Amino acid sequence: MRRVVCPGSFDPVTNGHLDIISRAAQLYDEVVVAVAQNPSKTTLFTVAERVELIREATKRYDNVRVDRFEGLTVDFCRDNDISAIIKGLRAVSDFDYEMQMAQMNYNQAGVETLFMTTNPLYAFLSSSLVKDFAKFGGDVSGLVPANVLERLSSRLAEP
Repeated sequence: MRRVVCPGSFDPVTNGHLDIISRAAQLYDEVVVAVAQNPSKTTLFTVAERVELIREATKRYDNVRVDRFEGLTVDFCRDNDISAIIKGLRAVSDFDYEMQMAQMNYNQAGVETLFMTTNPLYAFLSSSLVKDFAKFGGDVSGLVPANVLERLSSRLAEP
């Protein structure tokens, strides 16, 4: 079985993330979306909420599984018998950082990293940008799935 992991914080998951996940699902028998749990990072949504949001947004794909992890992605790969990581690249600036990570992951654990260019419709899109724009009343309805938009609006309306 050909398996790949798509790791990230996904706070929140965007249509750009879903584009990469859906395209990977066409190429692999199983895509594991691994939601990073980093206690030192402040997030809008808990890891459990992020997992739930992604599961809802990807439920139409029979071969996508959503899990959570803490620590190194390569350890998650080793623990789950996954030999490759897939990462979306929006711009050249993404490549510099991701290339270093890919080389380290291969050096340390023999895990391959595959890069998929982002659909140009989402080249500007990031979770941080979505949160910032939504905080100030911007319309992010075309940038996140409906379930995320609903939860994001609700969360940002909280006192």
